[in-house]
Amino acid sequence: MSLWSRISDALGALAKGESLADVFDRLRAPPERTVGFAIAVIALGAKMAKADGQVTRDEVTAFREVFQIARDDEAGAARVFNMARTDVAGYQDYAARIQRMFANDPATLCDLMEGLFHIALADGFYHPGENEFLEEVSRIFGQTPQQFIALRARFVTDAPKDPYTVLGVSADMPIDEIRKHWRKLVRETHPDAMLARGVPEEAVRLAEKRMIDINRAWDEINGCGAHAAGHL
Repeated sequence: MSLWSRISDALGALAKGESLADVFDRLRAPPERTVGFAIAVIALGAKMAKADGQVTRDEVTAFREVFQIARDDEAGAARVFNMARTDVAGYQDYAARIQRMFANDPATLCDLMEGLFHIALADGFYHPGENEFLEEVSRIFGQTPQQFIALRARFVTDAPKDPYTVLGVSADMPIDEIRKHWRKLVRETHPDAMLARGVPEEAVRLAEKRMIDINRAWDEINGCGAHAAGHL
C-alpha cells in the first residue's frame, strides 16, 4: 500500500465531528508515524500558507519536492491541505499534537521543521509572518532558540552564512567539541538513520542539502582552526 493510500485510510477513519488535528493523536507508533509525518508537513504547510496570505505555485511545487505525489494521489494530498486550511483549530494545536506524537524523537521534529522551511522559501521570499509562524512552531516542538536560528541560517540567505550558526555552536567552543557536534549531525542526517526514525523516503532528500551545509560549515571552521593553529 502506498503512503498516500495509507494517508487516505487514516483520514477515512476520522469519526464524525473530528478534525484533522485528531489524527495526530492516533499515529504515534511505526509504521503509522510515517503517515503522521507526511500529514504533519502538509497540514502545517497549509496553516503556514495563511501566514503570508497566499498559496503560491512555488509553494505547491515545494510540496511535490518533499513528497513525490503521483497524479493518482493528487486528490488525497489536496484533501489534507484543504482540511488543514479550513480547520478551525489553530496551528498551535496542530504543532502541540505533533510534538506529542514525536515527543521521544526530537530529530524527526527537526526534519519536519526543515520541510516547512523548504516550503516557506520556495517562492524566494521569507515573509515576516512565516518567520513568526516557524519560530512559534519550533518553540512548541521544544527546540531551543539556538536550534531555530541554526536552521534558519541554512535556509534564509539574505546574508553570508556563519558556519558556527549553521552548526549551532559558538565560535569560542573548543575545536574538538565542535568536531564532536558536527559528527553527531552527520550521523543524524544519514539516510539510514532518518528512515529508521520513520521518515518517509520522499523527505530524506531534504537531508542532502543539510549534509552539504553542515559539511561546508565544518570545513570552513576546521580550515580556519587549522590555519590559526599553524601560526601558534
